[in-house]
Amino acid sequence: MSLFKHLLRNPTAKSYSYSSPSIIMPSNLILTCLSHFTTDASPSTVQLTQYSGLGPTKANEKPRVVVLGSGWAGCRLMKGIDTSLYDVVCVSPRNHMVFTPLLASTCVGTLEFRSVAEPIARIQPAISREPGSYFFLSHCAGIDTDNHVVHCETVTDELRTLEPWKFKISYDKLVIALGAEASTFGIHGVKENAIFLREVHHAQEIRRKLLLNLMMSDVPGISEEEKSRLLHCVVVGGGPTGVEFSGELSDFIMRDVRQRYSHVKDYIHVTLIEANEILSSFDDRLRHYATKQLSKSGVRLVRGIVKDVDSQKLILNDGTEVPYGLLVWSTGVGPSTLVKSLDLPKSPGGRIGIDEWLRVPSVQDVFAVGDCSGYLESTGKTVLPALAQVAERQGKYLFSLLNRIGKAGGGRANSAKDMELGDPFVYRHLGSMATIGRYKALVDLRQNKESKGLSLAGFLSWLVWRSAYLTRVVSWRNRFYVAVNWATTFVFGRDISRI
Repeated sequence: MSLFKHLLRNPTAKSYSYSSPSIIMPSNLILTCLSHFTTDASPSTVQLTQYSGLGPTKANEKPRVVVLGSGWAGCRLMKGIDTSLYDVVCVSPRNHMVFTPLLASTCVGTLEFRSVAEPIARIQPAISREPGSYFFLSHCAGIDTDNHVVHCETVTDELRTLEPWKFKISYDKLVIALGAEASTFGIHGVKENAIFLREVHHAQEIRRKLLLNLMMSDVPGISEEEKSRLLHCVVVGGGPTGVEFSGELSDFIMRDVRQRYSHVKDYIHVTLIEANEILSSFDDRLRHYATKQLSKSGVRLVRGIVKDVDSQKLILNDGTEVPYGLLVWSTGVGPSTLVKSLDLPKSPGGRIGIDEWLRVPSVQDVFAVGDCSGYLESTGKTVLPALAQVAERQGKYLFSLLNRIGKAGGGRANSAKDMELGDPFVYRHLGSMATIGRYKALVDLRQNKESKGLSLAGFLSWLVWRSAYLTRVVSWRNRFYVAVNWATTFVFGRDISRI
């Protein structure tokens, strides 16, 4: 313990001798523990300096698959990959997967945050127990495809006490599953003032801001105008995420705010702004039903384009000023800054270009899946939508492909150039679902807008929606959490604690 106390008192110390009689560590054990990392170590002294990373795999080690990202595609791949064939290394700025279809429910207390977060170590236990498999809480800073190396930098959460730690990871196979980022269309003030609904911390921020505004509006001396502004929740974007959040918010107002914040219940209202039709991918009948139900729930639908965003108001293209207390931005996604910067072929729209087998064709041993990838024009296929079911199906296909490659002896770097890969990836749309509040939902099982298929709306659709997502939650633990949260909310109402 004295060594670690000394480390805490002297964080800049460079080397320590293991000669104290109270610490017995054989030199070969020290070298064995550090053998996976490229460091300078001698039998008597270990240099406590920044290691340069994971070097190329040796002949007596399993090939290494490096997965960048912990979204739907990356996690589905990690869950199914054969760890008897590969070591798995995941690099991501979060150590969990987010079950995004239920994320909107956490903003108003219908579900707790942990119910939609699944730890990576539970998805792929080998990361915790296998000597060659790791999870690194880091960002990818760049990719050297010529040398099969990924450059990484640790996440510090902007704490001044922690310096970013840069290191490299050599790979035999690389899977880029970096996802996408919210599209702001270059509109001034969006990043500074709006909240995006893509991560758990976004939902936490929305919940805290919403409850703060409710409590602040109850303080004596607040003007009527300021109360109306504080309690005006504006959602920009009429896709499934924006509509579901609006529905959850209207439910929260109807069932909980009117009972527990009776002094300000007449001031709180929700506005949903969309440039075109809401839920444009759904059947026309379902779209009209959703519009009618949202209006009944008190959600004001506004058609317009946001031109500018200030700290307390946004301006539409016709000059209309819309004051707000909470602004949630949900207008779709686009390629991230890192994806744009990578020297890889791009598909229409700026995603990483892939072929029919999800490979990046201009480089060896690199695959891309999920929202960051799209078919190259040379394939003759259209870019798939940025949906969870697309990413999950791609992850499922790719782990099966990599397992076949590994069993055929092509797991090493540059060893699968001329290997037969089998059938290409084919995506078939399974349908779309969205909840609109008040125990109502939409279920559209058509494969596309032109085809025919089953479409439902109302209470039965809500039961289908809940049942489907409950079965899709990754683990039995989280299914139990979700079911208990739903039951608790139904009986006792939503949790309105601001924590």
